[in-house]
Amino acid sequence: MAAARLKGLQRDLDLTYNQYATCLSILYVGYILMQVPSNMFINRISRPSLYISVAMLLWGLISTLSGVATNFRGMVMIRFFLGFVEAAFLPGALLILSKWYTRRELTLRNAILFCGNLISNAFSALVGAGVLSNMEGVLGHAAWRWLFWIEGAVTMAVAISAGFILPDLPTNSRGFTEEELYVAQLRMTEDVGEADVDDVTQGPYDGFIMAVKDFKIYLMMITFTAYVVGLSFNAFFPTLTSTLGFSYVPTLLMSAPPWAFSCIVSLLNALDSDRRQEKFWHITGPILVGMAGFIISMATENVAARYVALFLQASSYAGFIVFYSWISSSFPRPPAKRAVAIALLNAFSQLGNVAGSYVWNLSDNGYRKSYGIVLANFGITIFGVFAFRWILKNANKKIAAREEAEDAGAHVEVVSHMDDPDGTKMVPKGFRYLL
Repeated sequence: MAAARLKGLQRDLDLTYNQYATCLSILYVGYILMQVPSNMFINRISRPSLYISVAMLLWGLISTLSGVATNFRGMVMIRFFLGFVEAAFLPGALLILSKWYTRRELTLRNAILFCGNLISNAFSALVGAGVLSNMEGVLGHAAWRWLFWIEGAVTMAVAISAGFILPDLPTNSRGFTEEELYVAQLRMTEDVGEADVDDVTQGPYDGFIMAVKDFKIYLMMITFTAYVVGLSFNAFFPTLTSTLGFSYVPTLLMSAPPWAFSCIVSLLNALDSDRRQEKFWHITGPILVGMAGFIISMATENVAARYVALFLQASSYAGFIVFYSWISSSFPRPPAKRAVAIALLNAFSQLGNVAGSYVWNLSDNGYRKSYGIVLANFGITIFGVFAFRWILKNANKKIAAREEAEDAGAHVEVVSHMDDPDGTKMVPKGFRYLL
């Protein structure tokens, strides 16, 4: 959408800015509605690979329809259903990764997953530059329509192959021996101290009930949403790059390197987070770098400085990736609760994208007011992750005190996961939350 806007999408569909922002934000309505039900479903099926592949095939198809929209109403409908179908992927992928990789490995794997998103920002800009500059009027269609058709077709081709390539679960994935699957399951048991399976007595909605009873999730929801508002520049990145004063092709080409840089920074940050088993500073560090980028963009008209600032802003995604792994490690068991926690946090945070779609209407003085809004939201995010770290630190103290009482022979109440909302009673011996 951002690239197509540079070559006439908004003009051809006769959209006001608010209508264009609505086309962006309506995607998140469907995206929010479907995430929790989708993850509850994916946690209970044995072949999530097929489920995700079919969802990807459908959103590729719907994405191609964006190229046939002729007015605001049509584009809004297409974008709504695009988000509705796409909702299955990210929380589902994060859940599947958390079933294969231990807490000491998960951040890097999440980073590799998210690098697909970051690199797509870079490559889509390059593809956009090629398509928008060479396909105007081909077969009588505008170049921005070809952009949707080509990228949607590629998505569908990858989705078909994904059905044969993606793994399922450590209990039934094809291509592994029984011994390898056993080791995969054993690793997850040793990581937390109990098997990564739901109790047979749990109903389909127990995971949801456990998640909403845990007060930690509400702090993370608010914090994560503020982070997403801060990252809303992503959807307007070519527009922000265009403030440097170049034509649309150089603008698209210059939009790619910051995302390639962000991918490298994200991988290094995730690798170090896993190595040190630390979350807080690996989240706040990239946020502070992004804030420096915002301040530079607000403070100067110098072209070189503003372009460097775009690199700093894009690198703030590195902390976002670590945040996702913090979700999985902070709600480790049972899987049903973890599935809902991942989806609920991701779904609620998309309200930040809805709000963020309207933040960038303040174009005066190089979007200084918009940068001020996202800067403030990054400040809220830092405060939120600090509070969350403090809560987990106190939870670890409670767990340690409980273990000391057990070792001293004191009677310790035995509870179920349903009766342990804050995760300090029904945890295996030796378990500690990652800070």
